[in-house]
Amino acid sequence: MNSSVIQWAIRHQVSQQALQELRSVWGDLPVHLPVIGHDSRTEAYTQSLVRLEAAKKGVTLWRNNVGSLLDSRGVPVRYGLANDTKRLNETVKSGDLLGWRPVLITPAHVGSTIGQFVSRECKRPNWKYSGDAHEQAQLKWAQAVISGGGDAAFCSGEGTL
Repeated sequence: MNSSVIQWAIRHQVSQQALQELRSVWGDLPVHLPVIGHDSRTEAYTQSLVRLEAAKKGVTLWRNNVGSLLDSRGVPVRYGLANDTKRLNETVKSGDLLGWRPVLITPAHVGSTIGQFVSRECKRPNWKYSGDAHEQAQLKWAQAVISGGGDAAFCSGEGTL
């Protein structure tokens, strides 16, 4: 079970029996994700590190594949966020990892917890922003997410979540 849930249960004196029942109802979400690949110079390696860090911090992230394929009739089908058209995808590129983090709202909002949208664009370790058209389109997505109250950033390894 997620360590954040266990910590919460201890704070609120939730019994082990209740936690076991919760586990049987909801199942376990993965806390430790496998590291993809072993080459520490790749985006895939960075992505694995960031997903592991996210899981430890209670942040849920999913891979956002973006592209286009032909269906059985030969008609192009676009998938992934901000990929409605080729032109849009050339100007705005959604992050590699998308998800949410739980955020406790202040008492003025009756103590509700909301899910804040999170977006991470993974880069190889030691990557530096160059400002090419591709990176500018990725930055445009991040700025849109941030302006809407979300959390978006480029990441290049552990500690960049």
